[in-house]
Amino acid sequence: MDLAFTPEEQAFRAEIRAWVRAHLPPELAHKVHHALRLSRDDLQGWARILGRKGWLASGWPKAFGGPGWTAVQKHLFEEECALAGAPRVIPFGPVMVAPVIMAYGNAEQQQRFLPGIASGEVWWCQGYSEPGAGSDLASLKTRAEYRGDHYLVNGQKAWTTLGQHADWIFCLVRTSHEGKPQSGISFLLIDMQSPGITLRPVRLLDGEYEVNEVFFDDVQVPLNNLIGAENKGWSYAKHLLSHERTNIAEVNRAKRELERLKRIAQAEGVWNDARFRDQIALLEVDVVALEMLVLRVLSAEKSGKNPLDIAGLLKIRGSEIHQRTAELMMLAAGPFALPCIFEALEAGWQGDFPGGLSANAPLAGSYFNLRKTTIYGGSNEVQRNIVAQTLLG
Repeated sequence: MDLAFTPEEQAFRAEIRAWVRAHLPPELAHKVHHALRLSRDDLQGWARILGRKGWLASGWPKAFGGPGWTAVQKHLFEEECALAGAPRVIPFGPVMVAPVIMAYGNAEQQQRFLPGIASGEVWWCQGYSEPGAGSDLASLKTRAEYRGDHYLVNGQKAWTTLGQHADWIFCLVRTSHEGKPQSGISFLLIDMQSPGITLRPVRLLDGEYEVNEVFFDDVQVPLNNLIGAENKGWSYAKHLLSHERTNIAEVNRAKRELERLKRIAQAEGVWNDARFRDQIALLEVDVVALEMLVLRVLSAEKSGKNPLDIAGLLKIRGSEIHQRTAELMMLAAGPFALPCIFEALEAGWQGDFPGGLSANAPLAGSYFNLRKTTIYGGSNEVQRNIVAQTLLG
């Protein structure tokens, strides 16, 4: 296993860095570096910039309109974007449903859906979890009944991230009650403008409107929106979840937020506290270890091995690191991290924030919001069981 980047890969990094610096709007980078609120226009604007360059689909092969990068090149691209202050790419389209469409969709579906994802024009959301069906996803109850030329979908999805912005949703639905629960699940693509779909926002602990409940009441879905074969959706779902859990690790974001933590510690006067610096050092060791684990995965991909077997391990460590980083930021700011003044989350706000540092404004919200990372994508407790079964048998 060789974890060193080749001269060609270093040259590729330099090319990416120069392009991102030239095309990333400075006001957007300012928002990201200071954890300010990002609008749909912010997120989709950057997606479209990448789409015009052909880089939004950074992990896609050339045959489907991607750049055909290696896993290492994709990693370097994501790192340079994160360090420059680019928003994270919303993964539901390019990272999650697109690989499923490529692997299991037919040619008509690939031609119909992939270009809009690659360009950043079409926003997708995920319809997996339900009330009573989270980590135990196979117990889902949303049903799709065959009605000749369409399916009739009824049920409810929960925790649908950024569904209020979405044009389409990919859903796991029950099409059979025979046999094991996993054997009666299908994978459907549904237009969010379809009659019978109702969206209800859920306010999170940080006060933001990020997730939604989605209700389906006699929603008609054309048969050609079924991916692959009926009742085979569980296999497709596992393929997608492996990509999701690898993505949750976000080692590049962890490196950027580590630097933000250091800035806050210096501004708040705790940088010279040896005990606090010890905590930062311990966190940095964990970030470096996570990066080494990611590079091991990339090395396995280069040698033709299956790197997705340890996707759960990446998810576990990455989510815990993000939570620990947010906690240390809170500790650095002390009581000045607690106030929640929503106006202070907007770029250009000129009000007075307690303590005099507007950088403290997002800290409590981020801390509470990141409680979810050890739960979504399969809770860390469940992931530890999966990792143990995979690696130990």
